[in-house]
Amino acid sequence: NSGQYNGLKTADFKEKITKDLEAKGLGKKTINYKLRDWVFSRQRYWGEPIPVVHCEKCGVVPLPESELPLKLPEVKKYEPTGTGESPLANIAEWVNTKCPKCKGQAKRETNTMPQWAGSNWYFLRYLDPKNNKALADKEKIKYWMPVDHYIGGAEHAVLHLLYSRFWYKFLFDIGVVPEDEPFKKLTNQGLILAEDGQKMSKSLGNVVNPDDVVAESGADAFRMYEMFMGPLEMVKPWSTRGIIGISRFLEKVWRLFDKELGTGDKGNDLEAMLHKTIKKVGEDIENLRFNTAISAMMILANEATNVYMLNREFAKRFLLMLAPFAPHMSEELWQMIGEKPSIHKQPWPKYDPKLIVENEITIVVQVNGKLRDNLLVPADASEEEIKSKAAASEKVTSYIGGKKIVKTIYVPKKLVNIVTV
Repeated sequence: NSGQYNGLKTADFKEKITKDLEAKGLGKKTINYKLRDWVFSRQRYWGEPIPVVHCEKCGVVPLPESELPLKLPEVKKYEPTGTGESPLANIAEWVNTKCPKCKGQAKRETNTMPQWAGSNWYFLRYLDPKNNKALADKEKIKYWMPVDHYIGGAEHAVLHLLYSRFWYKFLFDIGVVPEDEPFKKLTNQGLILAEDGQKMSKSLGNVVNPDDVVAESGADAFRMYEMFMGPLEMVKPWSTRGIIGISRFLEKVWRLFDKELGTGDKGNDLEAMLHKTIKKVGEDIENLRFNTAISAMMILANEATNVYMLNREFAKRFLLMLAPFAPHMSEELWQMIGEKPSIHKQPWPKYDPKLIVENEITIVVQVNGKLRDNLLVPADASEEEIKSKAAASEKVTSYIGGKKIVKTIYVPKKLVNIVTV
């Protein structure tokens, strides 16, 4: 049912309809996406040497497997040559060699591979770093791969993801890896801007030096503030005032532990809040919502300041939650309260499901869709009880008095909307 295009193969049809559209001025051919050829060699010392030699008699000859891996020569200087050639071109004892084929005089290739050559498959080497016979043992690759979660900045990871997948699919084609995809999931973290809202740049003079921040506020505060700035995927501006807030939070935690710990006082409101916080922080870490996890711990720490003597079990669980965010201070406080071995060898704290059940819930009350009140009611209150309390609210009665109630809409445990005419 395609008229003049009936019977054409897909490729021929695309070509013909494109020409017809162009002839009528209705469109034009364009390339939306294509992996183009790119220059593989680099004129520098650092990089994997390309294992070929140039022989006047035999031409370009690859090194036999017995001579691999070809290693860079150890040199004191590797400055550019000034001629556009790789620094390796100046190292005669490395460049001049024998041709593997005819055994005559030959010269090594002096260009090196780009950074992509190593970074496209480095994750395989992590699996089996001392293997001298293969990239990695096939059983180890089968056990560990694919990578569960790839996290990288968009500016870098877009290309790296493209090239590493390209490389990995080649390894799959030749039977080195059992699957054709190296990563299960990708997350791009957002760019951190300068305080002026612009991209950090040396030319603009707005770069934040992490060494200076660590020297001023400490590594834990620096680490924690980066997680607290906002959702991981969002672009966020740096704020010196923001890191001061995190520093004050950590100081508050230190003061909490800088006093004697007790053994009693279980089953109180703080204990229930602790268990809710353990649940939230654990779930937030799983979902990379680090900023809201830190907020929850801040709220818990504020409540803990009102307690005369902290329970030891509370203290231990709080530190276990804090450890992934502020590892150095958590370790020191862990030892200070007499616990060992390292806090980073402990399991994640468990919460009691019974203690995270809310005794009371907040119900939003609307009149004709507009917010008029918020009610705090028992969590097990019935629908009729909640509707009755909503209608009797002083903030609501002024809007429904003398009017006819057409219906009352109830969304369980969330809202009541009273519709009037």
